[in-house]
Amino acid sequence: MKTTKQGEWCHITVPASWHGRTIEDILKMEWGVPKKLLHQFRMDKAVLYKSEAVRWSEKVEEGETLSVCLFKQEEYDVKPEAPAAAVLYEDDHVLIVNKPVQLDTHPTEKGGTGTLANQVAYHLQEEGVQTKVRHIHRLDKDTTGAVVFAKHALAGAIMDRLLLERAIKRTYIALVNGKLQAKQGVINAPIGRDRHHPTRRRVSPKGDAAVTHYNVIRYLPEKNISLVELELDTGRTHQIRVHMSHMGHPLLGDVLYGGSTSYLKRQALHAAQIRLQHPITGENLTVQAPLPVDLQTLL
Repeated sequence: MKTTKQGEWCHITVPASWHGRTIEDILKMEWGVPKKLLHQFRMDKAVLYKSEAVRWSEKVEEGETLSVCLFKQEEYDVKPEAPAAAVLYEDDHVLIVNKPVQLDTHPTEKGGTGTLANQVAYHLQEEGVQTKVRHIHRLDKDTTGAVVFAKHALAGAIMDRLLLERAIKRTYIALVNGKLQAKQGVINAPIGRDRHHPTRRRVSPKGDAAVTHYNVIRYLPEKNISLVELELDTGRTHQIRVHMSHMGHPLLGDVLYGGSTSYLKRQALHAAQIRLQHPITGENLTVQAPLPVDLQTLL
């Protein structure tokens, strides 16, 4: 699908698959625009067809132009702060950046600084894009790798839904203690809070369902550590850390879950790949995040 940005407007050349469908059907069924945002679009006359405000019952024709006001200027909701975030992928709608170690994804209080969100705001400011910083998911402070941000409200709403539907796929790389018995497998063990510790989680029969797929890439016998690739069917807090510890192979450096700090002083976890369907164009995106220096050095 061809889209172009012009000021606050996104102009879309109607593809063959939309021919004969109403504007309302496209907004609701193709993009899944939430009710609140649909209402806002109506009130603001934010959808044009052939450069005119028409009824949403109008059927569109292939090759014509559907325009949506997506790029309204908004106040930054976090303070821009250098350095700019390291960009892995960017277009008018989606921004994917590489989070370094020892950095929270976003501030925990209004006006907070020193987070990835502040660096994203600084990057947007450098580009002349004035919008809220909308993170779609988070990573722990010590976890590195790819984090997805939306550059406008519609992209944010669509990707929030994709995340809930488990349609945004994340592949992690971890270094764990010891040698796993099986080269690959599935950990299906519910996770709940640890009542003896304010932040720790644990495997618990009364916990929430949690499923982790793992694949051993390499075993390093001289260090007695394994390089493991992991994918999640669910997104529980500390899921990989809890599941690997439950198997008897905690992440290197993860003192909260029993990991050794001989080689690393933080948990050895990296979000290496993101796969998702683009919220506006529908194309499939696969974005890689290179391993950080400390993990590269260990390997």
